[in-house]
Amino acid sequence: MRQEYLIVLLLRLCVVASLASILVRVGRFKTMLLREERTINQRFVLALCFAGIFGTGVAIRLVAPSYKAVDLGLEGSLVAGLVGGYVSGLLSGVLISVPAMFGHELFTMPLLAGVGALGGLLRNYAAAPEEVWRFSPIIDLSIYRMFLRRQERWRAAYQIVFLAAIVCAEALRQGLHHFRPRRLFAIWPDWPNPHVLAIIATYATTLFAVSLPLKIWSSARNELILEEQRRLLLQARMDALSHQINPHFLFNTLNSVSSLIRTNPQQARAVVYKLSNILRRLLRKHENFTSLGEELEFISDYLSIEVIRFGEKLRFEKDADPATLDRLVPSMLLQPLIENSVKHGLSSKVDGGMVRFRSTLKDGRLRLLVEDDGVGIPEVKLATLREQGIGVSNVNERLKVLFGSDYKMWIDSKPGQGTRIEIEIPELQSNLVATP
Repeated sequence: MRQEYLIVLLLRLCVVASLASILVRVGRFKTMLLREERTINQRFVLALCFAGIFGTGVAIRLVAPSYKAVDLGLEGSLVAGLVGGYVSGLLSGVLISVPAMFGHELFTMPLLAGVGALGGLLRNYAAAPEEVWRFSPIIDLSIYRMFLRRQERWRAAYQIVFLAAIVCAEALRQGLHHFRPRRLFAIWPDWPNPHVLAIIATYATTLFAVSLPLKIWSSARNELILEEQRRLLLQARMDALSHQINPHFLFNTLNSVSSLIRTNPQQARAVVYKLSNILRRLLRKHENFTSLGEELEFISDYLSIEVIRFGEKLRFEKDADPATLDRLVPSMLLQPLIENSVKHGLSSKVDGGMVRFRSTLKDGRLRLLVEDDGVGIPEVKLATLREQGIGVSNVNERLKVLFGSDYKMWIDSKPGQGTRIEIEIPELQSNLVATP
């Protein structure tokens, strides 16, 4: 009999851990765990989640009395209050107790509703929302902090009050059960003169049945928070890299305008007009990805400025596979590469030269080629090109942020013959836009 009792207590912990693991795999519930402030509707939804899970356990126990371990109504009501506040705790307690009320266990509803409100009270009086998720039934560290660390005294006191509240809730259930056994369900050693360890095991089971879901969900919350922080960090890094390109491009273009104002005012006006189109597009775009077709339109406006500056010495040849035009590429991917070709490869050549672009699709990969027949890059400088300068290094860094190791970038150059840069990235459809 005593072994069966201990098995029931152990099964209760297994059941509550399983239910917590199942709930955290529900996308909507997992999203709500991140919220510290919720609307009334969200609190009702949270209460319905708890009521559906823990109320079912109460109903199963009523139908099959031998399944005592699945009735976790008190623990579920308390956790609902701790996670969702007064409204969720109170409503969860009421709804979870409905099956028990049909079984004439009339003390169940006021007890579970009160315990749910108690959970909300503990949540509201926490110094910070994270204190709820830090709760542990092992209080030796809290006692140590309370007496030896003044700066953590209030935090330790809260943890001790938290534990005492759970013990009091269980004590109240046991007292009501002994007063009216048929009006309330409780698990208690039913043999004469139970050992004190059996009683301690009963209370310890309730403590761990409350703390286990909090620990499981706290781990899930931490993962979500870390993932969100990582995403924001990468987004900030991408923004910094993009902002590095745009002023650089603007500075070079304004230099072109200043050189044309005195020698050719008409061309200067044309450059300013083209520049306004480019800036309008830059200010309108905030995404990390754009279609290749839009990127090529941007390049067309950019090159029209450079053609005005260099004249017929600069030629551009485009060979884009039509199937690639709606595929996604990182915004401002091509402009720094083509600017490098113009500025460093062709500007110093007396007879100018040509910049070529080609795009192809093969086996789910998008390949982009930018090459010129300019002066080329010395071998010593070519070895460090990915790490130095704004153009190529910036493009390489952004590709690394967006795709990790799932991209390739080849740079080949021969002095006096030109430079060839080829990029291979995953094929992305317009409905698969991803942010880092």
